[in-house]
Amino acid sequence: MGILMIIGLTLTGLAALLHVFIFWLESFAWSTPRARAVFGTTEAEAAATKQLALNQGFYNLFLALMVASGVVLTLSGQSAAGIALVLAGAGSMAAASLVLLCSDRSKTAAALKQGTAPAVGVVAVLLSFFI
Repeated sequence: MGILMIIGLTLTGLAALLHVFIFWLESFAWSTPRARAVFGTTEAEAAATKQLALNQGFYNLFLALMVASGVVLTLSGQSAAGIALVLAGAGSMAAASLVLLCSDRSKTAAALKQGTAPAVGVVAVLLSFFI
């Protein structure tokens, strides 16, 4: 396994961990002062969007599980299935961050935080096949 693949799997694995944290914030801590500070919501907004946030949190968890499963499969020698899962999950994370960036420029920092590692990881994984 080459250095680019290792870098790609490491970055996408870190992105998966971040998305597990986002899952926790959205699904369990949504109404807390910490989560409201992270997402910039008021108590009333958090109460009104709690069900939506719960669903979105699980979406983030499922992406994280897809990437984590892909990393484990790749490292265990099941590279075709593993890389497919890593690219699908991390690619979706990167695409979602691009949607966030394009839909609300005030969320640029959040989009970069959630999208940089998976995007660079995907590029590294893909480049590992050519370099």
